Amino acid sequence: MPPRMDVSTAGPLGAELAALAEALQRVTVRVQVGGAGEGSGIVWRPDGLIVTNAHVARGAAARVSLPGGDRVEGRVVARDPSADLAALLIPVGGLIPATPGDTSTLRPGEIVVALGHPLGVANALSLGVVHEVERGREGVPRWIAADLRLAPGNSGGPLAGVDGRVLGLNTMVYGGLGYALSVSAIARFLRRAGLGPPGERAA
Repeated sequence: MPPRMDVSTAGPLGAELAALAEALQRVTVRVQVGGAGEGSGIVWRPDGLIVTNAHVARGAAARVSLPGGDRVEGRVVARDPSADLAALLIPVGGLIPATPGDTSTLRPGEIVVALGHPLGVANALSLGVVHEVERGREGVPRWIAADLRLAPGNSGGPLAGVDGRVLGLNTMVYGGLGYALSVSAIARFLRRAGLGPPGERAA
């Protein structure tokens, strides 16, 4: 089990990281599908739209644990295994959605954090630096590779900048680096599914 970051006695930096962790906890959920394990998800819209990985939301439904501790049943409304993205809709309104960041100027060396539930550890924070930004057609960022610690249970959780804005969705570990699908890839997936940008209501 990876160690949790202890920021309680680290002075001003520790206080800033603790505040950042609390902000990300408000937009991060736990996703469980049967007995096949669990992952994380990001609150994308206040009307209950959650984004996660397709390999986390493998079925038609999932149990979602909200930041406050309540558990609700969600249904999968869009899923693209080739992109490893899925969208869930839960019957809860008034949620605090994530604020997407700008990845167009993201570059190696910038500090990022990941929040999730690795190996059953709730709301674990990991700190690292951007290693590479892989861009697709037209130079739009697709993957963000970062030198930080991820483990099973982090999948579907947010990768964010130090301002708390979400830059991507943690997806896998490869070559010792954590890889996150960028918010651009998430937005493209949601548009194709007819779910629109943050702030719009699901049909």
